[in-house]
Order: sequence, then C-alpha cells, then structure tokens
Amino acid sequence: MTSQHLATFAAGCFWGVQHTFDQLPGVQSTRVGYIGGNTEFPSYEQVCSGTTNHAEAVEITYDPDNISYEYLVSVFLKLHDPTQLNRQGPDVGTQYRSAIFTHTDDQMAIAQEILDDAADDYEQPIATQLRPAATFWPAEEYHQQYFAKKGMAPTCGL
Repeated sequence: MTSQHLATFAAGCFWGVQHTFDQLPGVQSTRVGYIGGNTEFPSYEQVCSGTTNHAEAVEITYDPDNISYEYLVSVFLKLHDPTQLNRQGPDVGTQYRSAIFTHTDDQMAIAQEILDDAADDYEQPIATQLRPAATFWPAEEYHQQYFAKKGMAPTCGL
C-alpha cells in the first residue's frame, strides 16, 4: 500500500516550482495555489494585489517510501534564492515570499534543521518563513501545470 504525505512550499513564481517537483520520482501529484493569507477563496488577481497576504505555493503529494521530506526541502532551497525577502528575481511582493508550510511537527523540525544547516551556504541571512500549513486554496485551472499546457520550458526560478 502506497502512503501519501503533503509538502507545501512557496518559492516565488509557482509555475516553475511545480514543474520541477513534477519531475521527481516519488512525487505523486502537485497543484499550485495560495496559502498563508487571510482571504478565503482568493483569486490570482487578489493575491497579486498584495492585500490577501497569501503566498504563491505548490502543494505536493508524495510517497515517503520513494522520496524523503528532507530531499524535497533540499530541492526547494535550490529552486530559488531563499535570502530574498518578499521577492524572487523581478517578481516583487509578499505573494512571492520564500516559505515552507509544514503539515506535521516532524516536518517542522526537519525543515528547521535543514534551514539552520544551510545558513552557512549563503552570504545573506535566509529569509524563508517556516509556518504550520493553513488552508491551501488551489489556483485557477489555467495556472495548474502551466508550462506543460503551454508546451513551454520553465522560465522562472533559478
């Protein structure tokens, strides 16, 4: 029997992040959406306005027998610059913040340890937020699997 676990990461533009995680063996599914804010059923336009406090994020369903949470966090750190506060490259705003939203106490402890260990790898302090997961609001359908639908190579992320 295959077990399923959730991991949720915000690393700026969610399209490229989703594309990368979709390529990993052990990742069963992904969906992009919004998390960490104060508006129910937010729209992309609302999130982009900066008034909802949501982050663009990717929710990952994975099989821990085939991929570890530790590995997912390490990939997350390589996908973006975790030292940038409320931005990734040209994308600026709280919706583009770096954040790990944990679903269990174990995930919280693992993510904290990895962030602490990674701090020496960067010249600037890590700005990644570490928060318990709240309600994840799926983004509009046209955002799901965006690059695959458009037949494009990812254009955001490091």
